[in-house]
Amino acid sequence: MSTETRYSNTVKPSIKGVTGVILAGGKSSRFGRNKALVEISGIRLIERIIRIMGSIFESLILVSNTPGEYEYLQIPIYEDLKKGLGPIGGIHTGLEVIKDNAGFFVACDMPFINKDLIRHIVEVRNDFDAVVPRIDWKLEALHSLYTKGCIPAIEELIKSGELQTIKSYNMINVLYVDEEELRAIDPELRSFLNINRPDDLTEVLRLESETSGRGK
Repeated sequence: MSTETRYSNTVKPSIKGVTGVILAGGKSSRFGRNKALVEISGIRLIERIIRIMGSIFESLILVSNTPGEYEYLQIPIYEDLKKGLGPIGGIHTGLEVIKDNAGFFVACDMPFINKDLIRHIVEVRNDFDAVVPRIDWKLEALHSLYTKGCIPAIEELIKSGELQTIKSYNMINVLYVDEEELRAIDPELRSFLNINRPDDLTEVLRLESETSGRGK
């Protein structure tokens, strides 16, 4: 497997010391095909995410158990160290392989991630083990910052057979970024929209068209 390299982007990355980690390990069973490769405004979703993340972070990696589908992207790809664990396996792998002490983790099916919001989450981390958006009762585990300090808690969960990432939050020092703070940067909270089913893609395409129309 290739070693971590720097991702070239026309916009010079502004964040050092934190690696951008894109998780593309899902089976897309509810969508029916690999949702990371669907096109939105003429660009594949995974490429869209890489373009945004690559403009924020100096280092960028992809975690996927189907690396052959993404080799053309020419960024470092790592397969799960322990397969079949779902998102927690991807987070564990990312934390183990990155050279930086922290990584910002995002799922590959979130087309409206917001650069300013991501930067804010990274900037407020201080000495916390993790920084996690919280909207009402919902915790956005796949749009969060994690440090290597989370590894022991995650490994303990995996060993016990508990595969919910949020269960690790009781074992680490977490900073929660609540809805009011999130909306100050992303008023409609579009950052957290993801594509699980074909209907979700239809809604994303509608919102994309709406946004493009306002830009004209």
